[in-house]
Amino acid sequence: MPAEERRPAEKAAAVISILGSERASEVFRYLTENEVEQLSMEITRLPRLAENELEDIAKDFYNCCVTEKVITEGGRDYAKEVLEKAFGQQQARNLMDRVSKALKTKAFSFIRKVDYKTLMAAIQNEHPQTLALILSYATPEQASKIIANLSQDTRVDVVERIANMDRALPMAIKIAEEVLEKKIGSSSSEETMEVGGLNYIADVMNHVDRSTERDIFDELNMKNPQLAEDVRKLMFVFEDIAYLDPLSVQRFLREIDSKDLSVALKVANRDVTATIFSNMSNRMRESIQSDMEYLHNIRMSDVEDAQQRIVAVIRRLEEEGEIVISKDGKDEIIV
Repeated sequence: MPAEERRPAEKAAAVISILGSERASEVFRYLTENEVEQLSMEITRLPRLAENELEDIAKDFYNCCVTEKVITEGGRDYAKEVLEKAFGQQQARNLMDRVSKALKTKAFSFIRKVDYKTLMAAIQNEHPQTLALILSYATPEQASKIIANLSQDTRVDVVERIANMDRALPMAIKIAEEVLEKKIGSSSSEETMEVGGLNYIADVMNHVDRSTERDIFDELNMKNPQLAEDVRKLMFVFEDIAYLDPLSVQRFLREIDSKDLSVALKVANRDVTATIFSNMSNRMRESIQSDMEYLHNIRMSDVEDAQQRIVAVIRRLEEEGEIVISKDGKDEIIV
């Protein structure tokens, strides 16, 4: 298998294996218990890798280390110039994107370890701009729950600010981090510069419940219709299943609960239903249709929950590289 097709966790396990037990133990000292456990499991499951594949993984790891050093010491503009000269434009862009995401997870790392209610209590009275900054570093699940619990006016304001956020001064991040640290009583973490943005708020919106999603978009359409359209384009919703290629549909169907599918399709549009039914066996299709016939008095919230669980599976498979999401059928898939 080519190195680029390996999962990130597999590559990390391979790097640890290359380092040897003594150096690996030094690396483990800087990881959390969960990270050590996950990495250890990956190491035990790691297949025997060809020498050329190990070399590719080691080279990729080295390139990422070089990229992180250049970004943190010289900033993105300087890093872009240096890395393009060293690796070429395309590879430099890919490396910077990957490392920037990794750097972002370091700032406010303590807030991702607390439940959303604790975080909500600590920040609920902050200015919308401060809320937007902090939520840009929270997990999408945390951010979605907190946004859903904000007042109607505030949450649209926060969504808009996150979507329009691109960079933040390290000092502003450091001050906000220290203040929040004292409120929550957690340990410190490192700083970074890139926060928020359209991709992040689209990810958050993918995690909120459908009712909150509708309310936010209704208000955002009136306040900032262009932003609403930009966010929608980056989201994947249940109706977008109609645009998935057959292999991707067949792949996610193997992962979802048939009961969820029956409930989700009860009020699905024709395009989605046709796409799903055309990519399953006759036996499975007949079974789902039979279950749907016996479904009565279903609450709309149950349908939306089932649809959201299916969407979560599809998004997970895309993140793992198992399927390709082609938004609105406009992306060309090369096979």
